[in-house]
Amino acid sequence: MEIRIDDLRGAAIAALLQLHLDEMHKHSPPESVHALDLEALRHPSITFWTACEGDELMGCGALKQLTPTHAELKSMRTAAGHMRKGVARALLHHIEVIARAKGIREISLETGSHAPFAAAQKLYRSEGFVACGPFADYALDPYSLFMTKTLS
Repeated sequence: MEIRIDDLRGAAIAALLQLHLDEMHKHSPPESVHALDLEALRHPSITFWTACEGDELMGCGALKQLTPTHAELKSMRTAAGHMRKGVARALLHHIEVIARAKGIREISLETGSHAPFAAAQKLYRSEGFVACGPFADYALDPYSLFMTKTLS
């Protein structure tokens, strides 16, 4: 598996991100969907990675810099044919290495609080993320679970 920065111009990543948005809207009301579309992910504060095996897209993830020492994990998604292969964990580890190198001391995230998001919650907890309150521009929301991790 190769993890590399992606320019968000390929058809495969556009399709995976559209699926991601569609799934978020399927499981949460519109005001509780915080996933970013392609254009928003191109913001200079965001670095976006894809995990591939050859030309096959396996998954993606992004890091949005909030302050010089705090960042937000965004757009973590594994392609359907690659679930339960460690793709998300590998992306998360890669992103954390880059974050540490950039001087980021804390990574926070927002994920769904209900059953369709149980696998994501389990992954984040297993990697040391703990529940926290809303951060950045987020507000309390019954459909959101906020988590954070201090990087050492």
